Amino acid sequence: MLKKIAELEGGRVLLTGDARRLARIYLNAWIGRGKRLLVEYLPFQVNGEAYIGSPFEGGHFDAYLIMNPLSRPKGERERLYSWLKENGDKLVLLYEQKYIKDSIARYAIKEFIDYLIAYKRETVGFERIDVMKLEGGRVIAEKSYVRRY
Repeated sequence: MLKKIAELEGGRVLLTGDARRLARIYLNAWIGRGKRLLVEYLPFQVNGEAYIGSPFEGGHFDAYLIMNPLSRPKGERERLYSWLKENGDKLVLLYEQKYIKDSIARYAIKEFIDYLIAYKRETVGFERIDVMKLEGGRVIAEKSYVRRY
Protein backbone atom coordinates (compact mmCIF):
# COMPACT_ATOMS: atom_id res chain seq x y z
CA MET A 1 0.00 0.00 0.00
CA LEU A 2 2.97 2.34 0.61
CA LYS A 3 4.13 1.97 -3.00
CA LYS A 4 0.59 2.59 -4.26
CA ILE A 5 0.57 5.95 -2.43
CA ALA A 6 3.87 6.94 -4.08
CA GLU A 7 2.28 6.26 -7.48
CA LEU A 8 -0.91 8.28 -6.87
CA GLU A 9 -1.98 10.85 -9.44
CA GLY A 10 -4.43 12.58 -7.11
CA GLY A 11 -5.66 12.27 -3.56
CA ARG A 12 -5.03 13.39 -0.02
CA VAL A 13 -2.61 11.62 2.32
CA LEU A 14 -2.32 12.43 6.04
CA LEU A 15 1.10 11.46 7.39
CA THR A 16 1.31 11.56 11.21
CA GLY A 17 4.04 10.91 13.75
CA ASP A 18 6.83 13.13 12.37
CA ALA A 19 7.77 10.70 9.58
CA ARG A 20 10.23 12.92 7.72
CA ARG A 21 11.87 10.07 5.87
CA LEU A 22 8.56 8.81 4.47
CA ALA A 23 7.45 12.31 3.52
CA ARG A 24 10.73 12.92 1.73
CA ILE A 25 10.36 9.62 -0.19
CA TYR A 26 6.85 10.54 -1.35
CA LEU A 27 7.74 14.09 -2.33
CA ASN A 28 10.83 12.95 -4.25
CA ALA A 29 8.74 10.31 -6.05
CA TRP A 30 6.13 12.90 -7.03
CA ILE A 31 8.72 15.47 -8.13
CA GLY A 32 10.54 12.75 -10.08
CA ARG A 33 7.37 12.13 -12.07
CA GLY A 34 7.26 15.78 -13.11
CA LYS A 35 4.78 17.09 -10.53
CA ARG A 36 5.11 20.76 -9.58
CA LEU A 37 5.22 20.96 -5.78
CA LEU A 38 4.10 23.83 -3.53
CA VAL A 39 5.04 23.66 0.17
CA GLU A 40 4.18 25.91 3.10
CA TYR A 41 7.70 25.33 4.38
CA LEU A 42 10.13 22.47 4.00
CA PRO A 43 11.53 20.83 7.17
CA PHE A 44 13.77 18.54 5.09
CA GLN A 45 15.56 18.56 1.74
CA VAL A 46 14.01 17.19 -1.45
CA ASN A 47 15.53 16.38 -4.83
CA GLY A 48 14.17 18.78 -7.41
CA GLU A 49 12.19 21.99 -7.33
CA ALA A 50 9.77 22.83 -4.54
CA TYR A 51 8.05 26.21 -4.46
CA ILE A 52 7.36 27.83 -1.10
CA GLY A 53 4.05 29.60 -0.57
CA SER A 54 0.51 29.31 0.67
CA PRO A 55 -1.75 26.79 -1.08
CA PHE A 56 -4.75 29.02 -0.34
CA GLU A 57 -3.45 31.86 -2.52
CA GLY A 58 -4.06 30.03 -5.77
CA GLY A 59 -1.61 28.94 -8.39
CA HIS A 60 -1.45 25.90 -10.60
CA PHE A 61 0.48 23.15 -8.87
CA ASP A 62 0.13 19.38 -9.12
CA ALA A 63 1.15 18.49 -5.55
CA TYR A 64 1.08 20.24 -2.18
CA LEU A 65 2.70 19.77 1.22
CA ILE A 66 0.66 21.21 4.07
CA MET A 67 2.29 21.21 7.49
CA ASN A 68 0.55 20.42 10.80
CA PRO A 69 -3.08 20.63 9.66
CA LEU A 70 -4.47 19.34 12.97
CA SER A 71 -2.47 21.76 15.13
CA ARG A 72 -4.01 24.87 13.56
CA PRO A 73 -6.67 27.12 15.07
CA LYS A 74 -10.28 26.23 14.26
CA GLY A 75 -10.73 28.98 11.66
CA GLU A 76 -7.65 27.88 9.72
CA ARG A 77 -8.72 24.23 9.87
CA GLU A 78 -12.12 25.10 8.39
CA ARG A 79 -10.44 27.09 5.63
CA LEU A 80 -8.19 24.08 4.96
CA TYR A 81 -11.17 21.70 4.83
CA SER A 82 -12.98 23.84 2.26
CA TRP A 83 -9.75 24.07 0.23
CA LEU A 84 -9.37 20.27 0.36
CA LYS A 85 -12.96 19.83 -0.80
CA GLU A 86 -12.39 22.16 -3.78
CA ASN A 87 -9.06 20.56 -4.75
CA GLY A 88 -9.94 16.88 -4.52
CA ASP A 89 -8.15 16.07 -7.79
CA LYS A 90 -4.80 17.44 -6.59
CA LEU A 91 -2.12 15.43 -4.82
CA VAL A 92 -1.89 16.68 -1.22
CA LEU A 93 0.44 15.45 1.53
CA LEU A 94 -0.75 16.65 4.93
CA TYR A 95 2.20 16.31 7.33
CA GLU A 96 1.32 16.25 11.04
CA GLN A 97 4.07 15.96 13.65
CA LYS A 98 1.73 14.55 16.31
CA TYR A 99 1.06 10.81 16.25
CA ILE A 100 -2.58 10.15 15.39
CA LYS A 101 -3.99 6.79 14.44
CA ASP A 102 -7.21 5.57 16.05
CA SER A 103 -8.03 9.05 17.36
CA ILE A 104 -8.54 10.23 13.76
CA ALA A 105 -12.24 9.58 14.37
CA ARG A 106 -12.33 12.70 16.58
CA TYR A 107 -11.12 14.99 13.78
CA ALA A 108 -13.21 16.37 10.93
CA ILE A 109 -10.29 15.92 8.54
CA LYS A 110 -11.16 12.21 8.30
CA GLU A 111 -13.88 13.17 5.81
CA PHE A 112 -11.34 14.76 3.45
CA ILE A 113 -8.43 12.29 3.36
CA ASP A 114 -7.95 9.17 1.29
CA TYR A 115 -5.02 7.64 3.21
CA LEU A 116 -3.74 7.88 6.78
CA ILE A 117 -0.16 6.86 7.47
CA ALA A 118 0.67 6.70 11.18
CA TYR A 119 4.40 6.40 11.91
CA LYS A 120 5.62 5.43 15.37
CA ARG A 121 9.16 4.86 16.53
CA GLU A 122 9.13 2.42 19.43
CA THR A 123 11.68 2.45 22.24
CA VAL A 124 12.62 -1.22 21.85
CA GLY A 125 14.39 -0.74 18.53
CA PHE A 126 11.73 -0.81 15.83
CA GLU A 127 9.52 1.44 13.75
CA ARG A 128 5.87 0.79 13.05
CA ILE A 129 3.91 2.20 10.12
CA ASP A 130 0.15 1.76 9.97
CA VAL A 131 -1.50 2.61 6.65
CA MET A 132 -5.26 3.03 6.37
CA LYS A 133 -7.34 3.69 3.28
CA LEU A 134 -10.39 5.81 4.08
CA GLU A 135 -13.58 6.51 2.16
CA GLY A 136 -16.14 8.89 3.57
CA GLY A 137 -14.34 9.02 6.91
CA ARG A 138 -14.40 5.22 7.39
CA VAL A 139 -11.46 2.84 7.23
CA ILE A 140 -11.94 0.35 4.39
CA ALA A 141 -8.44 -1.20 4.32
CA GLU A 142 -5.56 -1.33 6.77
CA LYS A 143 -2.00 -2.65 6.67
CA SER A 144 0.88 -2.49 9.17
CA TYR A 145 4.60 -2.54 8.52
CA VAL A 146 7.32 -3.12 11.13
CA ARG A 147 11.04 -2.47 10.71
CA ARG A 148 13.72 -3.35 13.23
CA TYR A 149 16.88 -1.28 13.44
